[in-house]
Amino acid sequence: MASEEFKQLLVRLEAAQAAAPPLGDPPDFGAMRTAMEGRAFPVSPGTDVHPVEVDGVRGEWVCWPGADTSRRLLLLHGGGYVMGSPATHRELAGRLSRASGCAVLVLDYRLAPEAPFPAAVDDAVHALAWMRDHGPEGTSVASSMAIAGDSAGGGLALATLINVRDRGLPLPRAGLLMSPWADMLASGESYVRFGAGNIHTMADAYLAGADPRHPLASPVYAGLAGLPPLMIQVGEAEAFLDDSTVLASRARQAGVDVTLEVWPEMIHVFQAYAPVIPEGQEAIDRAGAFLRQQLTVTELAST
Repeated sequence: MASEEFKQLLVRLEAAQAAAPPLGDPPDFGAMRTAMEGRAFPVSPGTDVHPVEVDGVRGEWVCWPGADTSRRLLLLHGGGYVMGSPATHRELAGRLSRASGCAVLVLDYRLAPEAPFPAAVDDAVHALAWMRDHGPEGTSVASSMAIAGDSAGGGLALATLINVRDRGLPLPRAGLLMSPWADMLASGESYVRFGAGNIHTMADAYLAGADPRHPLASPVYAGLAGLPPLMIQVGEAEAFLDDSTVLASRARQAGVDVTLEVWPEMIHVFQAYAPVIPEGQEAIDRAGAFLRQQLTVTELAST
């Protein structure tokens, strides 16, 4: 049963949604980005945050004290490919660093509509390669790596794994997908049941005419064989539920080791509300345990 803190959060979120101004025609993505950053939780005290440039793309290393900086996690933020930044995800990154014991690189990948598909995929693939040889202290080889993302960032993380696999590049040891957006067509029944919101507007901005079934835009349609172990966490009461369950089923059929967690009553990317709801922190702790288990190698060459 959901906590009282979660029930109180729902009331606040519903009130905020009711008071939100219309998206506009054309959509005001700049206002959306500003609003998302304004809603971000402050980073937990003690978390080390410092900016970095990743082959011309901004990013931030986020590390909890005592994290093993040779173990690295690339975190790709959500925001429908049109908003979001390291600033919106510092707190989540810090909690993932604490739970997993690794350094987290949050990438400020290019956003649509200014930089449509496949710009975000290109940035993420380059960042993964860069992270192999660069850590929070500078140039150093990683002992092991993983990739994570929430919402659009979850779909992007999976697309990155697919692209890396197809190009014959070294794969990270694991992928963590939190409420991944993996279907640009929003074809799942859960989109009807819980409402698609601005999904189609964001998809149009990101795709800019590209095929919505392209496997790097909608990895739910991709071949998934050969990917590393995946953990998928999703709320039971969110539009992206079917993306997660279909992904898990297809990945298992392809021989991928998949851990699927459907959290009762939870909403989209509930982990981001860990500062105010216990369910969010519990999910992060479980994700951290998964990453710790997968990142126990000492030689990156084995990946």
